[in-house]
Amino acid sequence: MSLWTPGGEHPVDRGQGPGDDQAGGADPSRPQLTPEQEAEAHQIASEMQEVRDQLSQVPAAVVIANHAMGCYELAAIHLSNQPPNFAEAQLAIDAFGALLDVTKGRLGPDEATLDDALAQIRLAFVQVKASWEQSTQETAPSAEPGDPAEPADT
Repeated sequence: MSLWTPGGEHPVDRGQGPGDDQAGGADPSRPQLTPEQEAEAHQIASEMQEVRDQLSQVPAAVVIANHAMGCYELAAIHLSNQPPNFAEAQLAIDAFGALLDVTKGRLGPDEATLDDALAQIRLAFVQVKASWEQSTQETAPSAEPGDPAEPADT
């Protein structure tokens, strides 16, 4: 049997339980925890379960809308960098748009706000890029007379 992860497929040995070796004792390669560490691990696991329980009560549309706005914010951050990182901003905008496209009609009352936000960040991208290109052209050295790019006076 194997387990698929984003890093690839990994074989899974189902013959042993966690912490068991062939003889049924503790796994010597597994680090031993102090009682305090074990209590802390149980506390962390309990807190993680509480968060999972809370998240399971939130409608998926709300979580997806939150992630979509994260893409919006990421794009805005990349556009506000000096110099702007247009490739990263475009990727975030494309992901935002893709989320909205595949969830069309299922995001409830937040959908109109998200559509407006997508239109605004797309417009901001175009405006920032045009402004950046104009400012870089203005600061580029001008061609000297006689440069091959300029026609010579005859």
